[in-house]
Amino acid sequence: MKNDVIVSISTPLGKGAVAIVRMSGHNCLDVALKVFHGTNLTAENITPRYMYFGQLQLSENTAEECLMVYFKAPFSYTGEDIIEFQIHGGVLLAQKVIEKCLESGARMAEPGEYSKRAFVNGKITLDKAEAIIGEINAETEGELASSLQITNGRLANEVLAQQDLLTTLLAEIEVGMDYPDETEELGLKLNVMQRLQEIEDKNDEILAQSKSATYLKNGINVALIGKTNVGKSSVMNALLGQDRAIVTDIQGTTRDSITESFIHNGIKINLIDTAGIRETEDIVESIGIEKSKQSLSEADVILFILDGSSAETEEDKLIETLAEQSKCIYVINKTDKKRVVSRKPNEVEISALTNKNINLLKDKIVSFVIENEIDFNSLVLTNERQVQILKDAKSVIEEIKNTEFLSIDILSMLVKKLWQTLGKITGNTENENIINLIFSKFCLGK
Repeated sequence: MKNDVIVSISTPLGKGAVAIVRMSGHNCLDVALKVFHGTNLTAENITPRYMYFGQLQLSENTAEECLMVYFKAPFSYTGEDIIEFQIHGGVLLAQKVIEKCLESGARMAEPGEYSKRAFVNGKITLDKAEAIIGEINAETEGELASSLQITNGRLANEVLAQQDLLTTLLAEIEVGMDYPDETEELGLKLNVMQRLQEIEDKNDEILAQSKSATYLKNGINVALIGKTNVGKSSVMNALLGQDRAIVTDIQGTTRDSITESFIHNGIKINLIDTAGIRETEDIVESIGIEKSKQSLSEADVILFILDGSSAETEEDKLIETLAEQSKCIYVINKTDKKRVVSRKPNEVEISALTNKNINLLKDKIVSFVIENEIDFNSLVLTNERQVQILKDAKSVIEEIKNTEFLSIDILSMLVKKLWQTLGKITGNTENENIINLIFSKFCLGK
């Protein structure tokens, strides 16, 4: 890892009250003092983690009044010396400050390079680095809660404890290999199998808790279908709590899929208001209807909207044949009027006009795809790479358990394989290509 001085802006680039320009590297204080001047401030008398007021010289005749703070290694995010300038927010001003740092010996940071240095210097584990990305990109409380759990070290602590246990087992196996006459082989294997089962049980628990976690990250995709003018747009507006879709008495108003999202109990719900499905000669409307059919296949949940005050038509029955019943919730709308439509399995009666049972429908959507309530106090993984690694680890354990007449040396090899597999979560055994890929997902100043 290079230890040269890197620089970048660490706040969103744009107009604002304050912008932060960050440098990291062994000589970053020397670079900083070339451009920043405070009263009697030198490298010898500067105090780490104190804020200094001074001037940052941008040119021979211009300077920016700002604040500077110095974090001395190893007590910093990267584990290296870090300098942060707090300047007035502004795109051009931030660029000028960075240019001045570049002229004075720094170079532009690569995406994720600060966090990569933190990982290399042992300040964070690989899973924590990925959780930081999750925190930055989180759009729901559930996704944020999951990322915070990992940032706080719960996953790393669990994985490292499992690796420590495997290290102990490997040592016992090595003793058995070196002193076969003094080792009871069957007892050794039984002990190894018992401890591996403990690891598998714990990881199965994490995987079970994380089963629904994909919905924390991506949300639940919900397609609203029904014949034209049945009230799909009204139902969508009621769920959103705002008028997003056009509502008229004219058939075929919605000619394309409209997608909007809302949050319910920490889960993001993505609504797709589809064009009404019917026979039509209108070319534009026909394209919208084809998109509606595609939305049905991609949806996690289908809301089949029926007018509760009217008997079902042939058009309703045709649309019903297109909906996959295992994904379908029947929404009986217009319950403010006398009900005429027949009873349906898995139905919810609502009134989009009066908002009756709208929250009940929201609960129904979430419970339809998430069988058990997600416990955000437990370790829940939303990162697909981490989930897959735990599944790979389970496969290795199953391989050990299912191998007949397993010799001690083969057992040792497979336990090492398990140790290395788990290490991919924290970066304990990860190869450099994967590490580079993960940190490339960071923004420039992180």
